[in-house]
Amino acid sequence: MTAEAADRDPGTGPEGHKGPLTIYLVKQLELAIRSFMDEALRPYGLTTVQYTALTVLRHRGGLSSAQLARRSFVRPQSMHEIVRSLEERGLIERAHAPGNRRIMKARLTREGQELLAACEPAVQKLEDRLLLDMPEKRRSAFRQGLEDGLASLTERHHG
Repeated sequence: MTAEAADRDPGTGPEGHKGPLTIYLVKQLELAIRSFMDEALRPYGLTTVQYTALTVLRHRGGLSSAQLARRSFVRPQSMHEIVRSLEERGLIERAHAPGNRRIMKARLTREGQELLAACEPAVQKLEDRLLLDMPEKRRSAFRQGLEDGLASLTERHHG
């Protein structure tokens, strides 16, 4: 590795590419969002990952911890702890899956639904802040670009 290469930012693209790689920018955006989300959700006693799990269950209840982990972008071991914590707080409840007593399916409780509703203004405020300086036309293109990139990297694109 040359000294020049070592001095480049970690996300800087190859020679001739101006600025950081797109994947570096996406990661930086994710880290910023996570930090602001954690701050916005702190008054509600939630982390970003817990909030994500609750929103996944709001859209599709009756998921196992493994399914919830995949949809929430965390390892199954981490989700086990998250599920236990949310269940202890009464935000979710679990029951044995029909026909398979080894699998527990989680769903939101009324308390979980109410907490999500209470969080919505804080989360919307962050969404609005993210898009604040972006003209309306670019917002749609930005979102479409993110969706296209995600589809390109997931099985949804291939299956």
